[in-house]
Amino acid sequence: MNLRALCVPLLLTTPLLSRENTDVIIMKNGDHLTGQVKGLDAGVLYVSLSYVSGTISFQWSQVARLESKQLFIVKTEDGSVYTGTLNTTESAKGRPVKIEIADQTGDKVVVESSRITKMGETSEKFWQRFSGEITFGTIYSKGNQSTQYNLGAEAAYLRERWSADASYNSTLSSSSGTSPSTRNQVNLSGTRLLRWNNYFYSGIASFRQSSEQGISLQSGLGGGVGRYFKNTNNAIISVLGGVGWQRTNYTPSTVIPSTQNVAAALIAAEVKLFKFSKTNLNVTAMLSPALSEPGRVFFNTNASYYVKLFSNLSWNISFYGNWDNEAPSHLSGSDYGTSSGLSWTFGLK
Repeated sequence: MNLRALCVPLLLTTPLLSRENTDVIIMKNGDHLTGQVKGLDAGVLYVSLSYVSGTISFQWSQVARLESKQLFIVKTEDGSVYTGTLNTTESAKGRPVKIEIADQTGDKVVVESSRITKMGETSEKFWQRFSGEITFGTIYSKGNQSTQYNLGAEAAYLRERWSADASYNSTLSSSSGTSPSTRNQVNLSGTRLLRWNNYFYSGIASFRQSSEQGISLQSGLGGGVGRYFKNTNNAIISVLGGVGWQRTNYTPSTVIPSTQNVAAALIAAEVKLFKFSKTNLNVTAMLSPALSEPGRVFFNTNASYYVKLFSNLSWNISFYGNWDNEAPSHLSGSDYGTSSGLSWTFGLK
């Protein structure tokens, strides 16, 4: 199986949104703007103006009024999801700003703006519901003629009650006199909100190749129920528990038998921290105690720190790690590293 082939769809998902600049934004200091609202993420409202190149960012808490006849998906702190046009209702001076969301059937719901955590343009057209990210970085050293590159891509598809996500990451390191070290990983996931506030269930699939650990292909499937413990414009913290299965094909010359199947429990956590339009920190971790091989534990984690440069371009530094405390003899039980590069995002990513 060629993992690089699975990343191709991720690079072909740039949305083709084209809308009129008729949305109205009024700030608390009285500034009045007419443009196109692109979305809200991490406490930042992104707006495109006809006379400005790219998008501009506004602190959501400083918006006094918002009006748009376009459709948006709106997510709130308690996990509720709504779809509709936007309008700010009248409220007494000093009272919280409230946004009215009206769907296509005429039903309306009013939500305090401070309780809205994410908002994105939407449409019934398939391609217009994607958001994502592409990352690339490279390092070269003349001393030992070493080269390292990292390539990453991610795409997310958002609906009212569910979402799907796919990501691809690849690293290659080579230096004079040594064999190249490669690592390729594809992650697929789907999440659906439950009827109870802040609860969800999720399915996960992963495919990984690591020359450092002698793994030609490691395939994993899992699923479980999770909960958002914090879901605001400053932070998102969630934990998921469930079960999973993992099949590992080792390089035939290193392990006999070359294939292992393991059933395992699954505990996953995700932490996202935001600072207005400047920095983001994303950390994911998964612990998998083996059920079919008591005492064996798998652990993997990814962490990325982003610093916004301008528009949709950011600089990032990332860390990845995979551990197996009972790896086959003569093989490394760990594979970890860091990378740095530039990231370009589209949609709400």
